[in-house]
Amino acid sequence: MVTHSPQVASYGEHHMVVGKKDKDGGVVTQVDVVTDEQRLLEVARMLSGAVITDSGRQMAEELIKKAPLRAK
Repeated sequence: MVTHSPQVASYGEHHMVVGKKDKDGGVVTQVDVVTDEQRLLEVARMLSGAVITDSGRQMAEELIKKAPLRAK
């Protein structure tokens, strides 16, 4: 699933970040798998915007910790 929602992203078993860049008159798509701390920071960025705030990081931790697929 592709989402811009941090609440939905926190439920995923795997997390990938998709980006686009202009290159040589075209567009290149890049997909990176993120895990652990990178995943936490990406969900926090989705919540906070470009500058990750302490509250965004805390909320990301709570979302990931409480997601049904992650809680085992």
